[in-house]
Amino acid sequence: QVQLVESGGGLVQAGGSLRLSCAASGRTSSVYAMGWFRQAPGKEREFVAGISYSGGSTSYADAVKGRFTISRSGAKNTVSLQMNSLKPEDTAIYYCAARYGSVIDVAVRYAYWGQGTQVTVSS
Repeated sequence: QVQLVESGGGLVQAGGSLRLSCAASGRTSSVYAMGWFRQAPGKEREFVAGISYSGGSTSYADAVKGRFTISRSGAKNTVSLQMNSLKPEDTAIYYCAARYGSVIDVAVRYAYWGQGTQVTVSS
């Protein structure tokens, strides 16, 4: 089992920045990839970014490329999402997720999820 706890959400004006963090605990000695997903009201959960266990491979949704950066640190147990140039359409609940294996952008393939953190971008 892997437990995930997100932090860092909040309210920011358009053009501003936020940094989300996800701390993993439990069976973290296994090799696993981590990802960030988001879900806005009335919409499906969508992939935002992902990072491999080593941190050497990252993947981003087209909507956030060039604005968001995912990174991994702390003996690979902490994953951060730096979000710059935020837009109102980035407003959503952001979830951290983990899976054994490589990074993929399919939510159902992730076995472990955090409780989510709200990000609100005002115009």
